[in-house]
Amino acid sequence: MRPEDLLAQFSEQQVAGFILVLARISPLFILAPLFSSKMLPARARGIVAVGFALGIAPIAANATGGQEIPMEIWALGGLILKEFLVGLAFSFSLAALFAAIQVAGSLLDTLIGFSFGALVDPITGTNGGMLNQLYALIGVMIFIAIGGDAWVIQGLARSYEQIPLTEAPDIGTLVEGAQVAFVGIFSAAIEVCAPVLLAVLLTDVAFGLVSRVMPQLNVFAVGFPAKVLVGLLLVGASLPFLAGWLGDELQHSVASALQTLKVAG
Repeated sequence: MRPEDLLAQFSEQQVAGFILVLARISPLFILAPLFSSKMLPARARGIVAVGFALGIAPIAANATGGQEIPMEIWALGGLILKEFLVGLAFSFSLAALFAAIQVAGSLLDTLIGFSFGALVDPITGTNGGMLNQLYALIGVMIFIAIGGDAWVIQGLARSYEQIPLTEAPDIGTLVEGAQVAFVGIFSAAIEVCAPVLLAVLLTDVAFGLVSRVMPQLNVFAVGFPAKVLVGLLLVGASLPFLAGWLGDELQHSVASALQTLKVAG
């Protein structure tokens, strides 16, 4: 069957609806965790995006309530831009969660001293320390293990109940929701690395006191290995609790994104 014969079986409304759904899904493969991973080739991400759009398009069509999509070029272009902004707001709230995990790793790299040897992070393609990469990789592993990808897809499908294809959201509400997600990055990072952060700071204080009592002791030669040892022990002890935290925060992020879209709609 020729491509033009296959396209002839679909109406203009179905093709326009597919394009709009694809516009909302696209930011997921730009910002969202796992879906935007640099380890996935761009062609593979494009094929997966088209597959998601084909699956979600009937759900989006039912959510319109029988309203027809305008086929004028400017009206359709405006709807495509609107769909992209809605998908961007939804994806940004998820990206902020994993940004907090990477910020936690970067803080620990700086305090322990691993930031002196930066490597390329295979997840984001940027430079980062050892703990930055460790937290990013473990975060993605936990994300897959708890079925986070399914939660994200279900949340994106439910977003059409809040903002259908033919309705426009309140841009101010979307911006406010993105601002709240951005502001919460640092506080969430502190929650992730707080035990290790406190232990490393106490180790620094202890060696500071020792240096005052024993000035002849080379604190830098002894303190750096001690900080590395304490930091790695606490990282290993605290990582099991990261799974529960990430699961709760992921559910909260998806719910917050849907709530923002509901208010904006």
